[in-house]
Amino acid sequence: MQIVDEQYRIPDTAQIDMLRKLALYWDGQWFLRTVEEFGLDAGIRANAQVRASFGRIEMRTILKTLKKKKANDLADAMRLLKTYLGVFMGKRLRTKFSLLSDTEATIVVTHCPAFEGAKHARLERSDQACVACEGLWSSWLNVLLPDDTINIQIPMQQGRGDPSCHFIVRIVR
Repeated sequence: MQIVDEQYRIPDTAQIDMLRKLALYWDGQWFLRTVEEFGLDAGIRANAQVRASFGRIEMRTILKTLKKKKANDLADAMRLLKTYLGVFMGKRLRTKFSLLSDTEATIVVTHCPAFEGAKHARLERSDQACVACEGLWSSWLNVLLPDDTINIQIPMQQGRGDPSCHFIVRIVR
């Protein structure tokens, strides 16, 4: 018997890229198998529920990693989101975060790998990633800013044929 104690060396940057891809592929495969088993509408509903639930875990994890209990304010919440998305998605997700005031921000997404993957699935609808995303930003921000009431409007979505997604975030006072 020969014990194999060696492994290939994969540079850290390649490991990170591989794990980012695998996370997206895992999510896509989970969604497609759910659709096969329960149908598209049920799959979309389940995906939205799971994504919102996982979103809370994501934000609690980044807060814990940074040794924070919550975001200091809306500007800090935007920094936390931008940081998390950079870790999770790298350069695959292209966004622009703008702070308009201490109670209002916008996020523009010009390239979304989840939406691109949904189009490649060639289902009768390709907005399933958008349906999940609609609740995701609220999920994230409610964890980051637990003492505030957050209102999010989405006037544009790629899944509705728009060239980009626009999110307007307002703290209601």
